[in-house]
Amino acid sequence: MNDTDDQILGLLRKNARISITDLAAKIKVSRATIQKRIEYMERHGIIHGYTIRVKPNVDKNIIRAWMYIQVEGNKTNTVTQQLCLEPAILKLHTTNGKWDLLVELESDSLENFDRILDRVRTITGISNTETSILLSTYKA
Repeated sequence: MNDTDDQILGLLRKNARISITDLAAKIKVSRATIQKRIEYMERHGIIHGYTIRVKPNVDKNIIRAWMYIQVEGNKTNTVTQQLCLEPAILKLHTTNGKWDLLVELESDSLENFDRILDRVRTITGISNTETSILLSTYKA
């Protein structure tokens, strides 16, 4: 990774659909350099996919929540591996303090949300959880 890679990643984070030509113009390098750097980052797993971001609250039926998790002893790696298999989990963060993990999850109904919570809470190594449903999101 070099400064050019950092600039490419920064621009792709803002707009994953930006063209190679526009990237080259903004960073002031050749199109070939941009293409080679992107291919390198894809090949080495630095870039492992492209996605879209949907504006919050576009789909009113989606239930989003944060789940705080305490892990027994040194079972964080095992618990994390199991949580990564749960499709409802959008993001998983390790933290310090009272909670070991912070999980961002979503569901399409309260019934499914209840089932997701049950699945997560029964993972071996989880000692305690606390979940908060996100009601509104504001840009700071």
